[in-house]
Order: sequence, then structure tokens, then C-alpha cells
Amino acid sequence: MDADAPLLLFDSGVGGLSVLAQVRAVVPAAPVIYAADNAGLPYGTKTEAEIAARVAGLLGRMTERFRPRLVCIACNTASTIALGMVRDVLAVPVVGTVPAIKPAAGLTRSGFIGLLGTAATIRQHYVDRLEAEFAGDKHLLRAAAPELVAAAEAKLRGAEVDPAVFTRAAAALRDQPGGERIDTVVLACTHFPLVEPELAAAFGPGVRFVHGAAGIARRIAALTGGQPMQRRKPDLALFTRDGAELAQLAPALQRHGLLETGIL
Repeated sequence: MDADAPLLLFDSGVGGLSVLAQVRAVVPAAPVIYAADNAGLPYGTKTEAEIAARVAGLLGRMTERFRPRLVCIACNTASTIALGMVRDVLAVPVVGTVPAIKPAAGLTRSGFIGLLGTAATIRQHYVDRLEAEFAGDKHLLRAAAPELVAAAEAKLRGAEVDPAVFTRAAAALRDQPGGERIDTVVLACTHFPLVEPELAAAFGPGVRFVHGAAGIARRIAALTGGQPMQRRKPDLALFTRDGAELAQLAPALQRHGLLETGIL
């Protein structure tokens, strides 16, 4: 294993930065390439076949080019649909991102859990299985909140976001039968922790938010434990489409240690 072999973190956009922040905390010496498929954003409105083909193709090409020590699919939608396929075709460890239903079930006191995700994520049988296995005696209410993806992207670009976006996301859960009893909300999209303060204001007091970034980071640390790591060049953010938004994202990328950018 070359000491400068990177961790490759992949997301449809900048949502995976919420995972990268946790990874930095547990494996700070690891070189990182962060890849954002902004040309394919948003994933939540695409079909399963489109997402699987796109993710597997991009990760296959990037793995050949950059020779990472590990790939992390830092995207709930991509993971719930394409994780198995990607593991079948790549010869490196692959860590996925799944909705944090198990920890939410252990935290709730009311027994009512909300789950916010993309439309593609919340309809997956994988989520059904997680609910049956870990929250079978709870009430799991799901809602698609596609506006939150664009809101998180806009926030990281420094743009103003209409607070009504967060009010609508909260109402999508609260307005369901039993929604007023929700005390724990699973943020089942890596973009959503980036706007957690805004969501907390919209939901009001007494609600806690759960996501999987810390668990993903621990898994990456376990899989790379004992490996030599040396950052010989600045960490890199790659995008699948150029545009003015990349310059606007530069300060946020730099705050996350991504000092160079490029186009795939």
C-alpha cells in the first residue's frame, strides 16, 4: 500500500462533506480525493437503473485513475441502490452510507421516528429492511425532502436560503398521522446535516437529529488501521461539470481541507 494512496469519497454533490468532516477527525493523516457528480445532481429524482449505471461507471474510472486505498460512497441514495454492484466490480474496500434507523430506534422515547431523504432513498426496500430489523416496534414516518439538497448546496456557496424550505420539510413529517409525536429525525441524505441548524429551528425543541457520518468514519478507520499514510500533495475536490458554482464553493471546500479542484 503506497502511503499516498488516497481515500476516495464520492457523492452527487457537496453533501459528502458532512462525512469528510468526521473522517478527518479519526484519520487526519489520510490523503483524500473528494469526488462530486454535480453533472448528475440531483440523484433523488433519477431511476434506480440510471443511478446504478452512473455510480458504477464513475467509480470504476476513478479507481483505475487514482488507485485509492478505499472508496466511500458518501451518499445515501447511491448507496442504497448501487453499493452491491460497486462492491462486485471494484477491487478495493467500499464503505456505503445507510439511513441511521438503528441508532434512532435506540434514542426515541416517544416511539415515533421521522426519516427525511430523497424520493429515491425513502422508497428503497433496503430502508424497509432496516425498519423491520431495527425499528419494528416503532413508528417510522418517511418524507421526501428534495428541496433540502439544493438548500445545502446553496448554503455552502454562501447563498441565502428561504426558511420556508425547512418549514416545508418539517411539515412533510409533522402533518402525517402521529407526526406531532416525532422526537427523533433520521437525516437520510448526507446533504441534510449541512442544514441541521435550520431544520432544528423548523421542527422546534425536543427533536434530535441522527445521521451516519460518525459511524462511516469509524468503519473507514477500522479498515485502514495500521496502513502507512502520507499526504504528499494537497487534497483534491473533483467535479463532473465545470461552472461558476465551483468558485463559489471554494471557501467551503478549503474549510474541509480540499485545497485543489479539478474536473473529471
